[in-house]
Amino acid sequence: MTFPETRLRRLRQSAPVRALVRETSLEPRQLVLPMFVREGLTDASPIGSMPGVVQHSLDSLRAAAADAADAGVGGVMLFGVPAVRDATGSGADDPRGILNVATEALAAEVGDALVVQTDLCLDEFTDHGHCGVLAADGTVDNDATLERYAAMALAQARAGSQLLGLSGMMDGQVAHLRAALDAEGFQDVLLLAYAAKYASAFYGPFREAVDSQLQGDRRTYQLDPGNRREGVREAVVDQQEGADIVMVKPAMAFLDVLREVRDAVDIPVWAYQVSGEYAMIEAAAANGWIDRRAAVLESLLSIRRAGADAVLTYWAVEAARWLRPGS
Repeated sequence: MTFPETRLRRLRQSAPVRALVRETSLEPRQLVLPMFVREGLTDASPIGSMPGVVQHSLDSLRAAAADAADAGVGGVMLFGVPAVRDATGSGADDPRGILNVATEALAAEVGDALVVQTDLCLDEFTDHGHCGVLAADGTVDNDATLERYAAMALAQARAGSQLLGLSGMMDGQVAHLRAALDAEGFQDVLLLAYAAKYASAFYGPFREAVDSQLQGDRRTYQLDPGNRREGVREAVVDQQEGADIVMVKPAMAFLDVLREVRDAVDIPVWAYQVSGEYAMIEAAAANGWIDRRAAVLESLLSIRRAGADAVLTYWAVEAARWLRPGS
């Protein structure tokens, strides 16, 4: 038989050769662990739709964050679940509110070992479950919401958050919060803009995790899943407004958007492997249909290969330990 001169299989002949020529790597420092802390808990409470993930008490949160730091992950992203909600999400900027108290605790516990990050959105704190303040007609009032976000940003910065995750998808949120933070001397607080956040079916288990009160949907402010160019445009605008990092969310169903965002901006690009992605792999693995460890690592590698500099994932700590030499 006559073969072409180029024999591509030579680059796959052994594990050392494959490792030497591998184009994309996955490292613990590139992983961020989302964490839920619920007001009033004395022990961690399992989340049924997300096996292995819990709502934390303050004590279990500290212990889990210390474990994450030991594993070498790059950061933790905090979500607060308050005991009381109202129309404007007043607990979100209360210095003694659960998210701000938890942020103080983790800044003291692990702030020197990893980046303590906080979700900046009103949905966990409102009794209607939307990400902003509602107008009289029931729609989300963009500009009134920005004022609430500014108050949240200052509260989180004062509590010790090093990075604010702007997940509300309000127009102008990056510029507004950058100005508010800088005016109060918080120039070093990083802004992560959830730039291309889609109105996705893959958020279902997260709603249980934060005890969401949402009725209806968020399609008037989150992106339509059919729009690729619009996601890229959002990321470009957020960079222009002063975002330090931009995010694509969800990850695996939007890898094409992630690739185009990576090509369009020159700041770090992250992706969020959301609750539904986690739950699907866990369910398939529990049924014996896939190799759990191999599927988890391949899913994370695919997100990195598409262009993410870091990945928010509920497997952050476990994956970080798998990635240690000899594991």
